[in-house]
Amino acid sequence: MKQLNVILVYNKEKSKILMCKREKNPYKGKFNLVGGKVEKGEDGLTAAYRELKEETAITKDDICLTHIMNFQYKLTNMQLEVYAGKLNKEVTLIEEVNKLYWIDKNENFFDINKFAGEGNIGHMIEQFELFDK
Repeated sequence: MKQLNVILVYNKEKSKILMCKREKNPYKGKFNLVGGKVEKGEDGLTAAYRELKEETAITKDDICLTHIMNFQYKLTNMQLEVYAGKLNKEVTLIEEVNKLYWIDKNENFFDINKFAGEGNIGHMIEQFELFDK
């Protein structure tokens, strides 16, 4: 089974969410959460921290990630692991491929014309917000 991850990163004040603008398909031109592939033999949390560092320069010292949910896609034999956390300090972002943006957390993340994932990003954020009060 192919394993991927996405990471929901809040700024220190928890008022904005870090997103990238996709440079290639799927979802070219749309905003998405940062993340990537889980390497063979790698555990999910280690992969999330690795991808976060590669794509943004955010490290384990900057954020504590929590595994909040999985999506399992039977038809494509894929699992998407979702992690979330809030920065504990201001950071300087370094882009790997996709341009990074801070998006206000009150944005409509269910807008499929602007955001990747057919509304799943909105669902992830709502679920995390319910339990992280």
